[in-house]
Amino acid sequence: MRSFVIISLLAILDLFPQSILAASGDDVSHLFFIERSKNKNLVQYDIRLAENSKVLDIKPVSVYWVLENGRREELNPIEREYAYGILRQERLDKNKFKFILAGLKRVEIIIERMNDSYKAIVSINGKESILEKIYIESKEKRTGLPKILYIDLFGRAKGTGLPTKERIAPK
Repeated sequence: MRSFVIISLLAILDLFPQSILAASGDDVSHLFFIERSKNKNLVQYDIRLAENSKVLDIKPVSVYWVLENGRREELNPIEREYAYGILRQERLDKNKFKFILAGLKRVEIIIERMNDSYKAIVSINGKESILEKIYIESKEKRTGLPKILYIDLFGRAKGTGLPTKERIAPK
């Protein structure tokens, strides 16, 4: 019976991306990720913490690829500047700050400490929500560059924990 439970747990864990379940250690906490229709690679956003669990002053958010094979890879300069990188950050309080993504300028993301961890808070369909993931549906244009068809924000309402979702059409 015990081996059945262990095997079942291992099978369940295999269903989740490594970026979500990777051990964070004392110096990082996962916030949310971007999933795309193009492939199974994810863009992971983590908050970097000092030993006292306070947000680092310099580059507090770490952004990187988690490839299909589980390897971690840094964003290239174009990805950082125009798509997945952080456009700007501003500290609001000792354990709270906001940032804007380069490719999603209309969405302000607030990072705040809730209980013993940090969460990314956004407005999803007018409800203050904990951001869990962003999904980007795109298709390749003749030039080889992607055309974004829509972007979905997924989260949980901050007060109730109920699922929230909003579709954003590109301008």
